[in-house]
Amino acid sequence: MRNYEFTVIFTANEDNKNAGLEMVTSTFSAAGVEITKQEDMGVKFLAYEIKKQDKGHYVYFELKADPEKIVEFEKAFMLNHNIMKFLFVNSDK
Repeated sequence: MRNYEFTVIFTANEDNKNAGLEMVTSTFSAAGVEITKQEDMGVKFLAYEIKKQDKGHYVYFELKADPEKIVEFEKAFMLNHNIMKFLFVNSDK
């Protein structure tokens, strides 16, 4: 298992953020990912519009996961309409 930093931007709507966050955390727990830190960074203005939105709700995670699972997570998160953008970064280096 490797250490990763994961940042996700949800739509600024509170209901959509809650639904997206529930989906992300349930996907992680079903795959056996250990979340070591979760920080809600709040709503921030975006540098440019994403999906015709100028604000997004940022959530930051530190987690331990198998590298093979990251590709599966990326596919699932791309299909979720509540998630505007996300980024996985390997923090072991």
